[in-house]
Amino acid sequence: MPAPASDTRTQVVVVGGGPAGLLLSHLLHISGIDSVVIDTRTAELIKSTHRAGILEPGSVRLLTDSGASDRVLTDGHEHEGIALRFAGRSHRIDFQELLGESCRLYPQTDVFADLHRTRTRDGGDLRYGISDTVVSNVLDAPVVEYVDASGERHRVRGDLVVGADGSRSICRSLVTGASQHFREYPFGWFGVMVEAPASAPELIYARAPEGFALISQRTDTIQRMYFQCDPNENPQSWSDDRIWEQLHSRLSGDDGFELKEGPVIERSVLPFRSFVQTPMRHGKLLLAGDAAHTVPPTGAKGLNLALADVRVLAELIECAIGRKDDTALDSYTERALARVWKAQHFSYWMTTMLHRQDGTSDFDNKRQLGELQTLVSSEAGSTYLAEGYLGWPHH
Repeated sequence: MPAPASDTRTQVVVVGGGPAGLLLSHLLHISGIDSVVIDTRTAELIKSTHRAGILEPGSVRLLTDSGASDRVLTDGHEHEGIALRFAGRSHRIDFQELLGESCRLYPQTDVFADLHRTRTRDGGDLRYGISDTVVSNVLDAPVVEYVDASGERHRVRGDLVVGADGSRSICRSLVTGASQHFREYPFGWFGVMVEAPASAPELIYARAPEGFALISQRTDTIQRMYFQCDPNENPQSWSDDRIWEQLHSRLSGDDGFELKEGPVIERSVLPFRSFVQTPMRHGKLLLAGDAAHTVPPTGAKGLNLALADVRVLAELIECAIGRKDDTALDSYTERALARVWKAQHFSYWMTTMLHRQDGTSDFDNKRQLGELQTLVSSEAGSTYLAEGYLGWPHH
């Protein structure tokens, strides 16, 4: 086999150049640790793929305090609460009143753009648009090989390799003897982007006999909305009128709420899945974000969990490499999964409380309504929801 076109030596190879991989590279750079980031997608493709995002206050502080982003404060929309809507009426959960904290509506696309700009500014070694990635020798001296856009093969050697390569991770399978925990859901979300003014200043989570709906915001003129659907639904077969009919049926009520309509400019179906793989470390390979765990989007935990993984991982890598502590990485799985399982529970709870499931009895439907009524009428119940949504700020 011919020699690779380049053979790079670095301290950490990061497979996956999304927000998690870029933030890890940024935090390592601050600690004086070199890294190389690779991704099969181009940076332009990631920047043009619209993905929603709710950032917990801890995630906002991590991005701002590390110097990764200041736009999250200037361009991110501060949300001091959410609304739970059921039986035709909305009930506000006031995060500021309950916990003195807020979340921010800031798309994952913008988080990526900020991090990519920061790493580029700081001279980060970022390699996008590659293919045929092979990761090997993770127990001893990790090696990552790939082919660039021109067809040339390259090799990167590192002290550690981090798999931050998403839910279709190639690194995940290298963790031998791992346990995998799944939960599949019989429904998904039909997501649309629409040209319309905002229907509400904050997110509305609606539960109706027809199923779940979520009203979110994007800009002053573009909004994002979702409703529960069959995960095998073909979004392209739906007309605008049919989409609006579904949304209106789930948001209708007698409290004066008005759903603002407009042209549908994007539509897709998002299947639901809960997944955890443990351990998140194998030798000198570590997993972060969706490579190790995924959650339903109901509780807005996905990106926040990835950033939380990275925060812990950056600290431990700095101890392992910067301070020569060979045992530092031993605690990674336990520390990361302590938060992951709490988030799994919160996401599952929000999902099962708000979605209609085929075959459920009238008893179960009324029980769901009783649970929602208990939450909005009890300060303890509302506080529990607020703590989970904001990422347990009291910790």
